[in-house]
Amino acid sequence: MKLGLAQLRIESADISGNRRRATEAVERAADAGCDLVVLPELFTVGYFAFEAYQRNAEGLDGETLTGLRGLAAEHDIAILAGSLVEDLELSGAAGFDVPADDGLANTSVFLDRDGTQRAVYRKRHLFGYDSAESELLVPGESLPTVDFEGFTIGVTTCYDLRFPELYRRLVEAGATLVLVPSAWPYPRVEHWELLPRARAVENQLYVAAANGVGSFEEATLLGRSTVYDPWGTTLASSDDDPALVTADISPEKVTATREEFPALSDRR
Repeated sequence: MKLGLAQLRIESADISGNRRRATEAVERAADAGCDLVVLPELFTVGYFAFEAYQRNAEGLDGETLTGLRGLAAEHDIAILAGSLVEDLELSGAAGFDVPADDGLANTSVFLDRDGTQRAVYRKRHLFGYDSAESELLVPGESLPTVDFEGFTIGVTTCYDLRFPELYRRLVEAGATLVLVPSAWPYPRVEHWELLPRARAVENQLYVAAANGVGSFEEATLLGRSTVYDPWGTTLASSDDDPALVTADISPEKVTATREEFPALSDRR
């Protein structure tokens, strides 16, 4: 499978511009032969645009996901729309399963090649350090996986990287690839390079971390989107400019790694 990470320049609360850049990135990924493309965390509003969350929140049938569903079908490419500010009340009114009657969530949606919604992941660990996320949003409760191109795919979001037990739960659910849409800022470069690699090594699976770039009043996103294989080897990465990061990955590599070094079976 050819995987693409769309490292977008995200402008604070520039919804139309950010949607346009996401559309262009998906089209570039399709032209490059990608089977699946991953968008960054809160790519429509910008993670640090906290004051814009409420007025730009959407349901799962809102304009952003409706457009991406059509884009997936048009270009025969799966998309992890990861993520947007979801209005749970709007989603519930539209008949979608939601964890609360109202509130906002940081929500990623896996869309198949025909635009079908296959999985919804709402960020479980909400950031509290110098961030309003934990005050504004409702944490997710489910941890879905989806089968695609021979992989069992799980999703986590940014700060979730600091909680290894979440990834072990995904392994127990059969995950062989974890996608991590993120909005990781400077100066924590070392953490960004360490944590997804550690999650790949300790769980013997692929980890693909898609970050944004761009500056906000409070922070600057550091980019460096990266794909790690089950040994923790970097397959593809970027700097802090907009980019499409691509890598060819194989579910057989996960199987071979786990057979060659069966650490997971030695757990007690």
